[in-house]
Amino acid sequence: MQQIYHYKETFTLENGATLPEVHIAYHTYGTLNKEKSNVIWICHALTASSDAAGWWKGMIGSHAAFDTEKYFIVCANILGSCYGTTGPLSTDPDSGQPFYSSFPDITIRDMCHVHILLRKHLDIDKIFLLAGGSMGGYQVLEWAVTEPEVIEHIFLLATGAKESAWGIAIHTAQRLAIEADCTFGTLSPQAGAKGMKAARGMGMVIYRNYDLINKHQTDEDINKTDHFKASSYINYQGGKLVDRFNAYSYWKLAKAMDTHNIARTRAQSTEEVLASIRQPALLIGISSDVLCPVAEQKHIARHLPSCTYHEIDSEYGHDGFLIEIEAIGKYLNEWLR
Repeated sequence: MQQIYHYKETFTLENGATLPEVHIAYHTYGTLNKEKSNVIWICHALTASSDAAGWWKGMIGSHAAFDTEKYFIVCANILGSCYGTTGPLSTDPDSGQPFYSSFPDITIRDMCHVHILLRKHLDIDKIFLLAGGSMGGYQVLEWAVTEPEVIEHIFLLATGAKESAWGIAIHTAQRLAIEADCTFGTLSPQAGAKGMKAARGMGMVIYRNYDLINKHQTDEDINKTDHFKASSYINYQGGKLVDRFNAYSYWKLAKAMDTHNIARTRAQSTEEVLASIRQPALLIGISSDVLCPVAEQKHIARHLPSCTYHEIDSEYGHDGFLIEIEAIGKYLNEWLR
C-alpha cells in the first residue's frame, strides 16, 4: 500500500529554486529488523512508481531476489512524477492551483535529496543495498556519492555515470514532440497528451531494438500498404502511457535525466568520481541495449574500485533489465552470497 510522507519545510533545489513543501509517496515490503541492517532501497526509472513489486514483477517477494522474508524493501516515487510525490500536478500552496508548467526544473541530485528526507523520516541509518536500473541507476550512483557512509552496497543495471549526448538527443526529440502539441502549456492535466504519445513512440523504438521489433512486428502480408503491425504496436504503447502518465511530468523528468553527471561540481571527470566510490557494486548490462549500451556499463566497471560486472544476452534491449528476472536474480543472489 502506498504511503505518503509530508515534509512541511521549504525544500531548496540544486538550481536555487524552492518548493514550499514536499509530499513523498513510497511503498515498503517486508519487515525492518531490530538492528536496522536489512534495508534494500530501490530507485525507479522514468515512468515507474513507488510500487516496485508492480513494475519489477518477480523481483520482490518471499524467496524472490529481493526476499521479503529477509529484507525490508523501500521504493520512493521520484520528485517530479505524477504518482504521489510532489510534481507538476501537485497543488502549489502559494497559488492554490496545480503547478503544471510552473513546476521548477529538477535534477537527479534533487531526487536523491528527497530520498534522503524520507530515509531520515523512516529512521534508517544504513542502506544495505541500493538498487536501480536506467534512470534508477543514475539515482543510485548519485546517492552513493552523496551519502557514502549510509550506502553499503550498490546494484546497477543498464545505466551510466552521466547522461550521454545520445541520451540527451533522444530526450530533446521527445520534448519537442510534447511541445508540438498545441495543448501543452494549458492549465489542464490532459495538456500535451498527444505529444506525449508521440514521445513514448520514440522511446519504445529505443527501449527495444531493430531485431526485436522486426521479429515480432513484421507483417506476413507482402501486399499490405497500411495498418502495419509495427505502427499499431507503437500507437498502442503510446496510448497506454497517455492513460497512466502526465505530459508535464514526462517533460520535466526527461529534462532531469539530461542533468545526470556525477562529476558536476565535484571533479574534472566521471572517472575520478567513480574511483572514489568504495561500496562493493554489482553491475549488469544488457547485450542488446541501444539506450545505455554495454560500453557505458563497462566504462563504469573499469573505474569502480570494487565492481562485479555481468552481461545478460537478451533480445529485449534496454527493457531487458525489467524482463530478464531469472538471470538478474541469479547474478544478484550469487553476488550477495
